[in-house]
Amino acid sequence: MLELRSSSSSICDERSRVNASVNLVTIVILSRGKCGLSKCVTRYLVAMAAADLLVVILDLILRHIPIVYYEQFHFLQYSIPTCNIHAVLLFAATDFSVWFTVTFTFDRFVAICCQKLKSKYCTEKMAAVVLGTLTVLSCLKNMFWYFMFTGQYVLVNTPWFCLVTMEVLYSRVWSTIEFLHYTLTPGFPFLLILLLNVLTIKHILVSSRSRQRLRAHSSAGSRKDQEMESRRKSIVLLLVISANFILLWAVFTVVSIGNRMWYLVSLYLPEFLQDIGFMLQLLSCSTNTAVYAMTQTQFRKQLKNVLKYPFNRIIKSNQ
Repeated sequence: MLELRSSSSSICDERSRVNASVNLVTIVILSRGKCGLSKCVTRYLVAMAAADLLVVILDLILRHIPIVYYEQFHFLQYSIPTCNIHAVLLFAATDFSVWFTVTFTFDRFVAICCQKLKSKYCTEKMAAVVLGTLTVLSCLKNMFWYFMFTGQYVLVNTPWFCLVTMEVLYSRVWSTIEFLHYTLTPGFPFLLILLLNVLTIKHILVSSRSRQRLRAHSSAGSRKDQEMESRRKSIVLLLVISANFILLWAVFTVVSIGNRMWYLVSLYLPEFLQDIGFMLQLLSCSTNTAVYAMTQTQFRKQLKNVLKYPFNRIIKSNQ
């Protein structure tokens, strides 16, 4: 048991440091506002990075501490419903991460395809309103987890979390609620992101063909079209984002629904799929914002400056 706790703790610490570092660096760079992005886009990206960082803290760090250091946190299990509160915060943070991605995708759809709405919707103020509304709704939506779990953490040879009573496990009411939860997050976002990206890419392709025909009859046809190059990069970015989000969440979603169905219809899924699902889902918290931001030339320049900063300080102090 001690060996299991020790090895799990070291793996948790390593993943936590990497994921937290990626999101912290992203937040710092984007918050400086020197990446050439609009304030609206910057606000969305910072919110996404902050939500991912919150998931890392609540899932990779705080989920394991009360279990790995069971003796030190044993008193909490009977005085405060710690795990119940933890569950609500964790699932709410996961909703933030998913739905902030959806709202940013919708914002880019409006900016590219709906020029009449762009001036009204794609603003910093509207971004703040949308993000704030989603935050409140996500917290309210996940309150039911408080009543599903007990206040005790549990250590078993599966991803660790709160103890669940047999009445809840075999309850069709709670099963329906949990199924609806995974349908809304991330099932429905899958469809929304795919739909928005298909419409955006279609609009870009149609506009590009029209632009090519116009340039073919003008003297500018022989020169490199910077606008076309920008649109090509936009298509690649949208495809990468869709694939990244769906692939990293797909296994987790299937396993989560499958585990719940096991208690009702004896649907069995291999245990290794559960480990893979959790690993990929948590990996998305360190790649989601990075995929958006790293495609920006200015962001890469700022990242180089951040990485060089400690060495530059050392060199200057020795001169």
